[in-house]
Parts: sequence; C-alpha cells; structure tokens
Amino acid sequence: MLDYKTLVDWDRKYLWHPFTQMKEWMEESPVIIERGEGIYLIDVNGNRYIDGVASMWTNVHGHNRREINDSITTQLNMISHSSLLGYANVPAIQLAKRLVEITPHGLNKVFYSDNGATSVEVALKMACQFWRQNGEPRRKVFLHLDAAYHGDTVGAMSVGGIELFHKTFENLLFETRVSPAPYVYRSETGQDSESVRDSCLHEMESILQTCKGEIAAVIIEPLIQGAGGVIVSPRGFLKGAAELARKYNALLILDEVMTGFGRTGRMWACEHEGVVPDILCTAKGLTAGYLPLAATITTDEVFDAFLGDYGDFRTFFHGHTFTGNQLGCVAALANINLFEETNLIDRIQPTIEHFKDRLKEFYTLDHVGDVRVCGLAAGIELVRDRVSKEEYPAADKVGMRVCREALQHGAILRPLINVIVLMPPLQITITELDQLLEIVYNAIKRITEEHLRS
Repeated sequence: MLDYKTLVDWDRKYLWHPFTQMKEWMEESPVIIERGEGIYLIDVNGNRYIDGVASMWTNVHGHNRREINDSITTQLNMISHSSLLGYANVPAIQLAKRLVEITPHGLNKVFYSDNGATSVEVALKMACQFWRQNGEPRRKVFLHLDAAYHGDTVGAMSVGGIELFHKTFENLLFETRVSPAPYVYRSETGQDSESVRDSCLHEMESILQTCKGEIAAVIIEPLIQGAGGVIVSPRGFLKGAAELARKYNALLILDEVMTGFGRTGRMWACEHEGVVPDILCTAKGLTAGYLPLAATITTDEVFDAFLGDYGDFRTFFHGHTFTGNQLGCVAALANINLFEETNLIDRIQPTIEHFKDRLKEFYTLDHVGDVRVCGLAAGIELVRDRVSKEEYPAADKVGMRVCREALQHGAILRPLINVIVLMPPLQITITELDQLLEIVYNAIKRITEEHLRS
C-alpha cells in the first residue's frame, strides 16, 4: 500500500481534477478515498465520512453493496464489454426491457450512452433529426430554462444557463431560447410561488408563440434544477410547461439524470405531476452510482421517424464505444432489483418527512436565507444579510469553508458557491441523517458567525 505522502505527491504532479482550482488544490492536504461502506467513505488514513452528496448525487443503496458487487463480478467472469454497434448483448437487452417497464407509459425505446451529458446530447440530436425527417427542418431551436444545467458536452452546454460554467465556451455553442427559471427566493415578482410559476409559464408561452414552428423541444430538469442551486420548482410548473410544449407541437425532453431513481421520493420526478415526456434522460442513479452508464428513453413516434431502407440514410448516426456496456447494465439491473426487493420508494417516505422537518431548524441560523427541499435533495442558501438577501462574494468562499468545516467533523459535502447541497444515499437511516444534519448545522453556524466577526 502506497503511503499518503506519495499519493499526494503523485496527485499534485499528474492529476487534473474537475471543477477544481488546481492552484489552491496544490496547497491543500486532500482526502484520498480508499473504500466505502454503506453511507460512509473511508480515506487512506482510515477516517470515515458520511457521503453527504452521494458521490456527486449518484449513490442509492450505499457503497459496497453485496448484491450489486456480485452481479458485476459474475458478469466480469463472462465478458466485460462487446460492441452494441450492429451486435447485441444479454444485459443490454434485459435492462432495456426493465427500463421500459419502470418508466412512464409510452416510453418504449432505449438508447444507451455513458453519462448524463451524453444522454442529453443524444436527446438533442434525436429531436433535431426527428423533425428534419418529419418534414419540419425549421424546428431546430431548443428552449431551456435559465440556471439550467444539462452537462458539459457542447450540446448540453448550449441548453445550459449557468454563465459561470458556460460563458467561456460561448463561441462553441448553438443558439437557443431561454425561459426564466421559477426561482421563487430570488424572483423579482415576489415570493408567492404561484405567481412566480404563472409568470414563468407566461414568459415560456410568449417565447413559444414568437418562435412558433421553430422550437424542436423544450428541455427541463423536472422539479429540481440541480447545479443551478437546487432550485425547486413550484407545484404545477412542470405540468404547465409540458402542456405548453404539447400546445406548440414541440417535443418535451426531461433531464432526469439527477432526479431519477428515487431522489425526489418517486422513481421519476415527472410522476409527481403526471407528466410523460417524449424523451427522458437518465444516468447517475441508474447504476446506483457504481459505473458510468446512461440511457435516453423515447417513444415509438420518435423511434419510427428513423426507420427506412438502408439507402434512405434515416439512421440515427450516433454512438459511443462503450454503449450498452455489460458491466454497467448488470449493475443497473441489480439496482432496479434492489428497489423492488427492499420496497425502497415506500421505505424512504418517513426519512423524507423527517428530512423536511429537521431542515426547518436551519432557519434559526441568521445567515440561512432559504432552504429548498424535494425528496432527499436539499439546498441551503447562505446570505450575508437575510433581509436584503445580499449574497456572500464568491471570493469569500463561504460555501467552501462550511464544507471544509463539515469535513473536519465527518461529512463530505460540495457547495454550489453559497448553496450547501445535501443529497445523501437514499438508504441513509434517520439516525445517520440526524448525524449529517447536526454536522452541517454546526458548520454553517461556526463559519458564518466567524465570517461576521472578521
């Protein structure tokens, strides 16, 4: 076993971390994870941490789950990968069938890729080609929400709305239409959720009317805009947006990469409002956080637009080397089996209610401006001044400092600037959840009071 100092030296010399300022990283003593047990991550020095963000919002049943491990090991002893381009494999077929069975009625065709961004990229290209092959080539513009995040590939960035992440690459991005996000806490129309919802839907319809016949699809993160700050949509917004897409004959793409597989308290976020999209994207929780795998699931209507003779070239010319990889597919199958065998969706309902109740206590902290929660996902927005909602300057790194403080007390978190994100593995117990919330509460209290004194 390599010693900690050697690993740190090699990390600094050879590794470039995502979404990380490497100049600062070089000055820190990093946590190096060696293994996991249940909701805990364990570093090379034996320290245990609650995985407060489910390893980038992916982990479902906890780490090192025997049933998933065994499924991967069994498949590993048969074959790890073979191409899905022109050939098939058993796990990919089985998983496609299971996904159709557990997604909203009418989603009947499964296209695999590797991660959330690629699942969105697939959806965008499907939508564009669908309209071209249906005789409406003018429908090539996408409508998305402000503060949206759909991944970091060029297409996914184009339908994103986070300037910090995307502005650097704006010369690479294609033109879109942007509709306001229903961000109730920061809305200029006031804090009434219904008025914010109605105002945003009115603006969306105005765009659809102005661009009539040009919009290929409306793309939305249902119920929760994750990287935008865990922005929770007012009740009825998703359904209203779906109805507008139908009214103006645009496809509806739902990015369930983060919200899918139980995160919102239902298997799919769209189930809360009875919405069935034309295209649904899933990744993250698909394999319970074990392996890179994504799926773009669509209707027969979309699929049929790509059918024709070989020489018609109506084929969907898109694919990935590891599309439908066997190891990822068997992990996903084991994940779905565990949902059913443990009755997980029903079992987490008391945990969700406890989570909501305990989070109300955070309003007793002077510098907590807003607490947004949906299912087992929450965003705690920190502000310098609660009355004016003045934000902490990014340079103060208050969110990062809170997370570092929490780390010292046994929880791994990652902020979105001034928003502290909580998305633990779904199988977390109420006792474990209380431990996590206590760590986060005390970290926020300590850091914001210290910042006030300075």
